[in-house]
Amino acid sequence: GGQRCRGPVRQPEQQVDLPGPDEPVSFEQHIKPLFREGDRQSMRFAFDLWSHADVGEHAESILDRLRAGTMPCDGAWSAEKVEAFERWVDSGKAA
Repeated sequence: GGQRCRGPVRQPEQQVDLPGPDEPVSFEQHIKPLFREGDRQSMRFAFDLWSHADVGEHAESILDRLRAGTMPCDGAWSAEKVEAFERWVDSGKAA
């Protein structure tokens, strides 16, 4: 049984700078912008998606949900975004 996220229907995609293949992935530059204000609001009851510490602490469960396409609630991320998040986790969750 997972948390159902509450929030508006489909939110617009936002342009995000994804890291290049040999560029280090950083939370502030690459990961935080992937989470929209609506995503943040719908998960506030559990943790803050704009907090490096919170996302780092919950990274594995966030990644599982991103891979499964159950987060965000209005539609799955593109493979490129999921891959960027996965690289961030695998590379040590840099701020």
